[in-house]
Amino acid sequence: MPETTPSPLTLSTPHRELLDQVLDKWSLLVMSELCDSPRRFNELRRAIPDVSQKSLTTTLRRLERNGVIERHLLSSRPVAVQYQITPLGKSMRSPIEEILAWATRNMERINQARARFDNTDLPSHSE
Repeated sequence: MPETTPSPLTLSTPHRELLDQVLDKWSLLVMSELCDSPRRFNELRRAIPDVSQKSLTTTLRRLERNGVIERHLLSSRPVAVQYQITPLGKSMRSPIEEILAWATRNMERINQARARFDNTDLPSHSE
């Protein structure tokens, strides 16, 4: 059997888990806000009005767990925390901006492909 060379883009389970956790819509919006400046929780809620409190809390915890943001206690009475992006998180900005630029450059072609797909009668998977 011929020997195969592993692809440099192998998506192992840990890779998929990480990408799922840091590239969802809320994570991208939170990281974008934190790239500009550190923010408190309510500042993030106001900056991202569509996110629920629960989703924002979950997103912040995931990002902190993965080392892309840090949480700092500002005061204990009342409890006040501030979130900021880490150098690891900032290092994601360039690749994410490149993906967004690619999407912008190709959106017309993507929309055409979607329209073709949506107007095609596809056989059901049960056939």
